[in-house]
Amino acid sequence: MNRRRCAAAAIHVVCALATVTALNVLASPGTAFAAPEPPPAATAPQAPAPPADDATADADADADAGKPGKKTLEEVRQEIDALYRQAASATDAYNLAEERAEKQSAEIVRLAREIVKGEARIKELKDRAGAAARAQYRGGGLPPEAQLALSDDPRLFLDGVGRLQESQKATRDLLSELNRIQDDLTAYAKSASDHWTELEAHRVKQEKARKAINAKIEAAKKLEDELEKEELERLLQLERRAQYEAQAKWLDSGALKEINRSASPRGKKALEFATAQMGKPYVWGAEGPDSYDCSGLTSQAWAAAGRTIPRTSQEQWRLLPRIAIEDMRPGDLIIYHADASHVGMYVGDGAIVHAPRPGRDVTLAGAGSMKILGVVRPDK
Repeated sequence: MNRRRCAAAAIHVVCALATVTALNVLASPGTAFAAPEPPPAATAPQAPAPPADDATADADADADAGKPGKKTLEEVRQEIDALYRQAASATDAYNLAEERAEKQSAEIVRLAREIVKGEARIKELKDRAGAAARAQYRGGGLPPEAQLALSDDPRLFLDGVGRLQESQKATRDLLSELNRIQDDLTAYAKSASDHWTELEAHRVKQEKARKAINAKIEAAKKLEDELEKEELERLLQLERRAQYEAQAKWLDSGALKEINRSASPRGKKALEFATAQMGKPYVWGAEGPDSYDCSGLTSQAWAAAGRTIPRTSQEQWRLLPRIAIEDMRPGDLIIYHADASHVGMYVGDGAIVHAPRPGRDVTLAGAGSMKILGVVRPDK
């Protein structure tokens, strides 16, 4: 795992988020913020003002549009955004395959231990059966209990019959246990074989997803590398503007009008962990402590709060309790895009903390700056 710098962050952001000025910088990628503490009461935020340099970006984009055969910067931005979203979806597939491969490996180890224990028990039972057979041979083909049962002494006869019955039951029990353990070993062996097949399938999926991730990221980087320095700056402006416009539209819809809730005790701990990671880089497949991908951040944050949740954003969406946006509170997870390929943690006042994409750091952003699929609550 590629590990880089570790940026320390405090755990108080309410003051930074309580004003309109704070919301005006929510969508800026890579910006450093103080780590938030869940607000006691979220006020209805106003739509953020667009970046001051939008006019320049628009003019430059229009100029590019007039050049024959050349993509506009907005088209390049959309293409790069699409590539990173595809990489995020492949990252989810990689993480899920990795998680399942780890489970299969653990199960194979458990089955192997059960097989070793079973084989040792079978050896012990066979040794006991062999000892009984040798004793019977030394007694002329009859066990001592049977010889007592043939005695003329009534007391010895009764004692021999009782011991003979006990011996027969012990023999039946031994054979029954022997057969059961042998059946168990057969089942364990088949199960281990099935798990091994699944493990290999998950490893194939991992490798396929890894190649897809790297291909998409390389394609996005190639597009960026073809741009001049000034074009890259304008591209960043367009990226910010798209986020601002999406956030403003979301706020104008009244989505936060009725939201006025505090985080749960566990939600507060998860939020403190997540915001303390701000400034650390996004690395696909990473779960910390030096870097994270989007679901690596949220799963580790809730693990720090004592709640184990699924590793991937798609599994978080599939398995965690869903709630309405108007019931959202700090610590809840907002799932993005139709394929549930991105996730961020709500911090209050219309903002999330998240690990955006390769080339960006864990940061704050507008909760509505991407297409919201829904909200889940890990501690419901």
